[in-house]
Order: sequence, then C-alpha cells, then structure tokens
Amino acid sequence: MKPSPIIEALPTGIQDGINYISDTKVILVLFAPKKEFVYAIGDFNNWQADTQSLMKCTPDRNRYWLEIDGLTKGEEYAFQYLINGKLAVGDPYCEKILDPNNDKWISPSVYPNLKVLPSNVTTIASVFQTGQTPYTWKITNFKRPAQSNLVIYELHIRDFDKDGSYQNVIDRMEYFKNLGVNCIELMPIAEFSNNDSWGYNPIYHLAPDKAYGTKDDLKRFIDVCHENGIAVILDVVYNQADYEFPYVKMYWDGNKPSADSPFFNQRAKHPYNVFSDFNHESQATKDYVNRANEFWLKEYKIDGYRFDLAKGFTQKVTTNDSKFRLYDKGRVNIWKEYYNKIRSYDKDAYVILELFSEDKEEQVFTDMGMMVWANQNGDARNAVKGFPSDFTRYSYQSRGFKSPSAVGYMESHDEERVVYDTINSRSSVFSFPTILERVKAAAAIFLTIPGPKMIWQFGELGYDVAIDQNGRTGRKPIRWEYFENPDRLKLYKVFAALIKIKTTLEIAQSTDFQLDLAGFVKKVVLNGANNHLIVVANLDVNDHLVSDIFPTIGTWYDYFTGNITEVSDINFAFNLKAGEFHIYTSTPLPKPDDNLVTWKALGK
Repeated sequence: MKPSPIIEALPTGIQDGINYISDTKVILVLFAPKKEFVYAIGDFNNWQADTQSLMKCTPDRNRYWLEIDGLTKGEEYAFQYLINGKLAVGDPYCEKILDPNNDKWISPSVYPNLKVLPSNVTTIASVFQTGQTPYTWKITNFKRPAQSNLVIYELHIRDFDKDGSYQNVIDRMEYFKNLGVNCIELMPIAEFSNNDSWGYNPIYHLAPDKAYGTKDDLKRFIDVCHENGIAVILDVVYNQADYEFPYVKMYWDGNKPSADSPFFNQRAKHPYNVFSDFNHESQATKDYVNRANEFWLKEYKIDGYRFDLAKGFTQKVTTNDSKFRLYDKGRVNIWKEYYNKIRSYDKDAYVILELFSEDKEEQVFTDMGMMVWANQNGDARNAVKGFPSDFTRYSYQSRGFKSPSAVGYMESHDEERVVYDTINSRSSVFSFPTILERVKAAAAIFLTIPGPKMIWQFGELGYDVAIDQNGRTGRKPIRWEYFENPDRLKLYKVFAALIKIKTTLEIAQSTDFQLDLAGFVKKVVLNGANNHLIVVANLDVNDHLVSDIFPTIGTWYDYFTGNITEVSDINFAFNLKAGEFHIYTSTPLPKPDDNLVTWKALGK
C-alpha cells in the first residue's frame, strides 16, 4: 500500500540537503517535485523503510524532509533517499559520499579510515556527521593577486605526483614558489564517476572526490597555497552531469532525462555536450549552481572558478560551432545572473569562462569583470615548429576588451603538448635542445604580452608525452626526473625568470604597449612612465636581419645575457638567429642564472 506522507512546512531557516541542528540532531531535506513519497534510510534506522523513516512533504509537494534525533556526536552516518519505494540515491548537496563499487580502490594512505557501507547497500550513499571538528585556517586574510597579474598553473592532481593526492601537491610547494606562479587552477575535484578521471563527469558537485584525499587535506592545500601567496581556482563543471548524479537518476526515461526533469534537457541544446545537459533557464538548476558556487567560496576559501564549457549554458538549439559561438542573449543573461550572485558572496573572486564565443559576446562578460580562456595552442605549436604563426590574439586589446581579461595559454589540459608535437613532426629539423630553446623564445613573447596567463603542468619542463597516450583522459606518466635534466631545468628557470618579470615589474602591467606578433619575428614593446621593456624573438628556421627594435637611443640591458647595448641609431639593423630571443630593458634588472640561453651579445 502506498504511504501518505504528513504534509508540513519546513522549519524556518532549513535548506535543501543536510541541516545540522545540534550534536545529536539533523534535518534532511530533498527537493523532489512530482515524487509521491520518500524514505530516509541509513545507519540511524538500520536502513529500514517504515513509518518512522517516511519523510514529511511540504504543502507545495516539492520537498520532503525528516528530523533525525538521538545521534552520536562525531559518528559518521551513511544514508540514502528511497524514492517512491524503488530508487535509492544520495543527497545532491552532501559533502561526502560512499561508493561501494569504487571506494575499495582508494589507498588508505590517501584517505585513511574510510567508512565502509553495509553489504546490502549496493549504490552510492551520502554521509553526515554531527559535531565535526572544524578545520583551523592559518591564513584568514589572503590578498589575491590582481586579475591582470595572474600566472595560473593548471594542474591535474592524479597526474602530478606518485599518489595523486592533495598532500603530494603540498609537498611540492617549493617547486611552485621557485617557478613564481601566483595561482593554481585545479582540474575538477568534485566527486566524479569512478576514481580515475579528468573530472568532467561530475556526480556530486559539493563533495571533494576522495581519490585525492580528505576534505581537510584539500583545505590544508588551499591554506598552504595562501601561506605562500598562491591563489586557488577550481575548475567546475555545470554544463553536464553523469548518471550517478541524484537529479539525473531521479528524473530518467530509459536512456535520457525525463520530460518532467526540473534540471535537465531531454536532448542537449548544443553540439559539444556529454552526459546530461543542464537547463540553465530552469530555476531549480540556478538554485543548485548558486548554492554550489557559494559553498566552495565560503567553506573552502577558494579564490574563484574556471567554468567548463560555459558556452553550453544556453537553451538555444545549435548543431555546429559556427552557430553555437555567435552572440546569444539568453546565455548572456544566464551568466550575468550567475556572476552577480557570485559577487554577492565574494566581491573579488575570479570568474573565468571557457567560452570561445565571438568577441562581441565575450566583451560583455569581460566588461563586467569576468575573464575568458584564450587558446593559442595551435599558433604556439606552429611557432616552435618554425611554421607561420600569429600571437596577436594573446592580446586582450586585439579582442576589443577594455581590461586584461583574456587568459592566454600555449597549452592546457585539452591541447596537444607543444614539445611532443614538435618532436613528433620536426625531429629531423631540430635537435631536442634546440626545441627547448624555441619553447623559451615562444614563452618570452607569450608571457610578456599584458594580461593573465596560464601554464599547463610540466610545460615548463618540456613535457613530451602525447595527450592521447593511454587515451585522452587516461593516466599520463609522471616524470619528475625531468627536473634533473640540465636542458629541461634551464627551461624551467627561463619560465621562472619570465614569470618574475610578469609578476613583479610594474611595466609588465602597462596598458601602453605595441605588439608585432604576426610574422616569424615577433616583438613586444612595453612602455612605462620613464622606462621601456622590449622582447624580440625569431621563430623562423632561418636567421633574420631585423631593425627598428629599440624605441629610443641610449643604453639597453639584456635580461638573460647581462649584455649592455649602446644604441646610437634606433634604425640600426642586426642579425637574429633562428630561435634567438632577447629581452631588453632601459633600466637594469637583476640577472637570472648564467647560461639559461645559448645567445650571448645581440647579433653575435
């Protein structure tokens, strides 16, 4: 016989998910429109669906809730919602899940004392725990680097070090400090299907995936980053969700979301979707995403977000990117609303959109204060290979942006590795050391163009494993031995020296600059109040005679070689060898280590 839930309004101040009332009491709330009845079953009632576990229903029939008392302080309780007596799911807002099929593969050294579900619980369950000891933050007043000054290190924890854990990254903090990056962007760390993933298959958006460690390990990582002047950005995924996400399973029709789903489209509205496509015009979706955005900023003190596939936040149907990328008023309105909500939680959190829409649309978002990804991987690879390339689109001004809001990068998780591509296609032309020299030249131009920048992990050591090795999203070899290779170490130190210019010199933030980036010989000129910085690089396979490099006569200082050049005629010409680059300043700078580049004096 179908039970009849008690109809009763939620107590004041209670929200969806797990509400901690005291050390012995919680109230569970599930938003579940169009469901007839729900049981809350778990360790607290021996997983029994009975009159005591039948959840009350709010008068609008949208929510089910239950007060659970008599709990033991500090004890973890696993639980599920049993919907209509048939489907058991976890709590969509929970901060920890237990997965009977995948948790057994998590090493106790990464996540010690992980609770095990009873043998009769065969699907994912959520966890609550009263009386938790809160993490004690060491850094409570972190000052975020200026948005225009960001040098972001994109990192995938699984492929960074041996255990694939937060602790691994903490243990390498000196590496980041010496490199000089001021921000780490973590690829998605919210719970995803299985334990081995890039993370773009999310199933619980508020729960850190246990494959990388405990929630306090994650907080400790963020705390240590802040202690060392490094901001933390989370890559988050709200375009789609995998099947194990409760709101996918709860509203499912055979092989697609059901027509009555409050969250998902039955069919994706755009050509790039994977899994189930969120409907961001639905208020249910907006409430969920806003809640998640607020949660990570407040609970984990992160510094901002990179939103995956932000272009997919639309209800406009397109079947190819030529239409998908065009200005979309609906998408603009959705993102304005999300951004304003984020600003209400955190007045200066970073918001980066992986958008790749036309400039007209991106300008709207950057005018508001957001940033957008600026992919120049193809041109970076061509430049290092000695093929025609154009770095113009690294410049925010070339996109019509009013502020430095284009996050340029030579590589990302999603792009082929520059050194691998060059070795694979040009090993008959360039030796390996020469390839690394050419990466230095490309990086010198890339990193000195004003605006935020991003480096993909180990690009600074010349990582040369194909993106598709072991499958595109599969595990990649971790090669810390690179750091012991003299040529690779010099590349790392060149990146560090370039980043130091970027993050410490006022002139590197100048809005007064000239760029010549379309040819083989590329040039950046930054103008300060009383000084100049010039970068010139020859990315051809042939030498070039160049002129008109210096804007003024006088004494110029070569950053890497320490050479001083006296310029008496700004039109004088000199020879620039293939792969050669120089950074000249009108005032001397502390010189990096010796012999980081093969060039000595200009034109010699």
